[in-house]
Amino acid sequence: MEVLKTTLPLKHIAVSSILALVLGYAIFRYEVMVLAVLSALVVLFFFGRMIYLKPMYGLYTTLIVSFFVNGIIRYLDLPLGLGVDLLLFFSIIIALFSREKPAVSNLNSSLLWISIIWLGFTVLEIFNPEATSKVAWFYAVRAVSIYQILSVFFLLLYLKDKKQVYYFTHLTLICCLVASFWGFKQIFLGLDEWEIRWLASGPIRTHVLFGVLRAFSFLSDSGQFGATMGYGAIVAFLLALGPFSARKRVILALIGFICLYAMALSGTRGAFFVVIGGALAYLISTKNLKSIAVGGVFLLGIFMFLKFTTIGNENYQLRRMRTALNPKDASLQVRLENQLKFKQYLATRPLGGGIGTSGSWGQRFSPNTFLANTPNDSWYVRIWAETGIIGLTLHVIMILYILFKGFAVTFSLNDPMLRQYMMALNSGFAGIAVAAYGNPIIGQFPINIIIYFTWGAIFLAANMDKPQKHLAGADNPVLPTG
Repeated sequence: MEVLKTTLPLKHIAVSSILALVLGYAIFRYEVMVLAVLSALVVLFFFGRMIYLKPMYGLYTTLIVSFFVNGIIRYLDLPLGLGVDLLLFFSIIIALFSREKPAVSNLNSSLLWISIIWLGFTVLEIFNPEATSKVAWFYAVRAVSIYQILSVFFLLLYLKDKKQVYYFTHLTLICCLVASFWGFKQIFLGLDEWEIRWLASGPIRTHVLFGVLRAFSFLSDSGQFGATMGYGAIVAFLLALGPFSARKRVILALIGFICLYAMALSGTRGAFFVVIGGALAYLISTKNLKSIAVGGVFLLGIFMFLKFTTIGNENYQLRRMRTALNPKDASLQVRLENQLKFKQYLATRPLGGGIGTSGSWGQRFSPNTFLANTPNDSWYVRIWAETGIIGLTLHVIMILYILFKGFAVTFSLNDPMLRQYMMALNSGFAGIAVAAYGNPIIGQFPINIIIYFTWGAIFLAANMDKPQKHLAGADNPVLPTG
């Protein structure tokens, strides 16, 4: 026994020494590559352990990465486009072996079934005779249906507690704040060399208009930045109306104003409809005729101010916002003309031209084709162009079904705090669904991850609407539970 006690540590020391020597030589020989690989392995280890203990941390991490990934690509020029895919996939795999028991019974949900139907349709699109590239389908289908099915599957298994809804929402607002401040930096302090290089590669045509920069922060473009800030603004404002302490309501209102200002600096006119659409959805959710009347008058006043006055027109952002309500706006006329072209082209193509044949993927994999050369400028027009009237009908029915399910759920909830959060999330989703007509925002980060979480919360909120003995108070921070 004494021999074992003395030799066992010696064996460990010997093995450790050999590994240290091998590692030292590898670093000396291959330098940065080895350090990068080792760093990645350490991160993966701790990430895997974190999900093993608390599976929902996988989705929280995915949310954060979805906010920053496009900005990181500008600085590091690394192929990180598949990073979110891998995060979602590995989160699910590791979670299935975690110590937390999955709620398998939740998989019998209409949300999963409609997601499977939509996934099945998009898979069949790979055989679309009009499609010119299978590789384009692989890249483009991720945003159309893969992220959705992965997120929905994961959420139905592991979203179990109302505190997880609160935490995800708070984390979203924090990320929106960080993004807004980076947008302020771009406008008031200027761009750095990597951002200037990115603009010079092509986006300068749409991001610098009449000599005025449109903020894009570290998101994919100013359109996505504006829509995300509009979402953050409406969710924060609606939460500020909830049953919380005065201090928390003031903080939420402040976040709302910061995001609203950032939205204006993005110069994204469609983001205006995220706020308006979300506000209208919230008024419906209240089921209070007095609130609907007062809110309706307030929104009408904003519309009248923008539509029929020129007050504040010396401000570029306000002047540009007004063009969103001008039916004769040149940009709108171009979009309508393009939609007429799509209508003629798709009249004999009920399944569309194939997923990945329009927009940036079309320009990359099937250049000089009609769909690649005609801007869709809309999420719904993109779905229409790539999957035809059949795909567009399926997709719109799915969106409307989930939206109305959200209203039904908020009407039925008893917990006032949970109800306020769900009203805010569903209203934010409604605003995004409306604004997606003008911008292809649903299929982009981080909006898609946020929206899919909202869908999961809508279909699981009824299970969370139960009294708890130790419910977090309005003034207490809501911590993640897994």
